[in-house]
Amino acid sequence: MDEKTMVNDVLAGVKASLTAYQTAISEAENVQLRQTFQQIRNSDESFQYELFKIAETKGYYKPAAQATVTEIQSVKNELE
Repeated sequence: MDEKTMVNDVLAGVKASLTAYQTAISEAENVQLRQTFQQIRNSDESFQYELFKIAETKGYYKPAAQATVTEIQSVKNELE
């Protein structure tokens, strides 16, 4: 398995974990457990962003084109 595939696999795994932590946080009644999940999620988000920046630098990941001001305003209008 090449480096690009491994990096993309890790990014996908962390993304899935972040979704699972968010669900657990929203459903946790115990305050300490909720805070623990939040700390883990925050750490994973930082890790994901750092890995994303490395992947982007190496050309392993190409983000979507930035939205135009018109596109942003259109979405805002739809959500209001």
